[in-house]
Amino acid sequence: MLVIRKEFDGNCRKFDALPQREREKGYSFWGWSLCWVTTQKISPVSDSHLCCPGKACPGIPEETKILPNILKKIGCTPMVRVNKIGKSYGLKCELLAKCEYFNAGGSVKDRISLRMVEDAERAGIIKPGDTLIEATSGNTGIGLALVAAVKGYRCIIVLPEKMSMEKVDVLKALGVEIVRTPCTRFDAPESNIRVAWKLKDEIPNSHILDQYRNPSNPLAHYDTTAEEILEQCEGKVHMVVIGSGTGGTVTGVARKLKEKCPECKIIGVDPDGSIVALPSELNRTNTTTIEVEGIGHDFIPTVLDRSVSSCAMRRGLCGSSGSAMSVAMRAARDLKEGQRCVVILPDSVRNYMSKFLNDKWMIKNGFLNDVQEHKPWWWNIKVQKLNLSAPLILLPEVSCQKAIEILQEKGYDQAPVVAESGLILGMVTLSNILSSVLAGNAQFSDPVMKVIYDQFSKISLDDSLGRLSCILENDHFAIVVHEQMQFSGNGSSFMKQMVFGVVTAMDLLTFVSRSEKKQKCSLAAQDSVSPAGSVAPPEPETSN
Repeated sequence: MLVIRKEFDGNCRKFDALPQREREKGYSFWGWSLCWVTTQKISPVSDSHLCCPGKACPGIPEETKILPNILKKIGCTPMVRVNKIGKSYGLKCELLAKCEYFNAGGSVKDRISLRMVEDAERAGIIKPGDTLIEATSGNTGIGLALVAAVKGYRCIIVLPEKMSMEKVDVLKALGVEIVRTPCTRFDAPESNIRVAWKLKDEIPNSHILDQYRNPSNPLAHYDTTAEEILEQCEGKVHMVVIGSGTGGTVTGVARKLKEKCPECKIIGVDPDGSIVALPSELNRTNTTTIEVEGIGHDFIPTVLDRSVSSCAMRRGLCGSSGSAMSVAMRAARDLKEGQRCVVILPDSVRNYMSKFLNDKWMIKNGFLNDVQEHKPWWWNIKVQKLNLSAPLILLPEVSCQKAIEILQEKGYDQAPVVAESGLILGMVTLSNILSSVLAGNAQFSDPVMKVIYDQFSKISLDDSLGRLSCILENDHFAIVVHEQMQFSGNGSSFMKQMVFGVVTAMDLLTFVSRSEKKQKCSLAAQDSVSPAGSVAPPEPETSN
């Protein structure tokens, strides 16, 4: 007989309590139930959900010589003592890292990818040959791609444009079809979530396992990740630090540990710009973008139980593993000698070689000060010294045809597209409009939103020309923004970014060349002083 097992309070309800359509499938679909409900035979946790199937202990495996396939290398990741970092920050506790990048696909998301697919297979929802579609920041996509390749599914991954090229290259190598979307609100028509559901409606025999709502997500961590932590730490764990992400890891691990180690403190890590943290006051920020990948959302995932975290701490850092370790340095200060803090490292730097290990990217995005030894004279001059023209701004509803006419009439090559609320949506250029129309990707009657660059660099008036130079090494332009504090009717204040101008390499080059010409003229004037003390007239000064 089948039952619904509510994993986290031990209660069971009869299968007959399900709606007729669910009884016929023998599966509780996550859209009907809350996120903690699964359907299976009355038994302990299924062997296939343990990290070591067939073993009495769900923790440390007896490694076989030959594994039947690569999916058997998901789970049972090592727990490693971190010897130097904690001491350098003055921690008294033992600091441990749960290295999830040892999973076959390189991240903690391999666990949920395998679990979601196998649960759906057992329920008869999917079968080999079907199409799996998923909106993801990359790691779940890689995990699903790996499972799909082994099990024989077509896989389509819908990925925001800010994600690293390393993730894109790995996905392509695994045979995935990739659809890139703008980095926009989750409920916008062009968001990766909305585009994924649109594809599902258009493609026969396609399925979205939906990591944000699928109960198999937290259950994978309840049944395996948490059990491994308990086994590896021999039941002695006082704090676990986990990135928020979709919420599956923090929820599943926290639920199990609260049962076995009620005094264990769970720390959820969430970046500035996200709304996931509790208490809600932590979500107040002036940050308008999230550079970190994998954590941080503008919505609350269904699988996330925010009540299980003892507290949520926030840092505006790059890299979800780096964010977790950084927060651990603060959260574990109160732990004593003999206590343990476990930090879950969801993936490795493999995914971010072109970003967080790249000095130019770090300087461009304001995370690293330039250490160039021989800087040119203009390097530390502020952007506000440039003689920038007032920007031409387009609203998103302007048509491509009208945008071309406006840009040509005003003598501009590009213009920012800004919503009436003041939100900077992207940049539109003459060349991109024309190439998109000629390629058949857009019509002259389409709004410019269809052809904008939504990946662009922003720089403030107080930033240096040196930082601007680093940006312009890779980008054709940067949007100069100025932040203003605005007050609402109830007295609350917030920072709003205003477009001050658009700067190109030509603007920087013009500033440098004109300034050097003035300097040469000044030196020439000094050298032309006559013995009688008279000064030869300088050359006419070039106007700015």
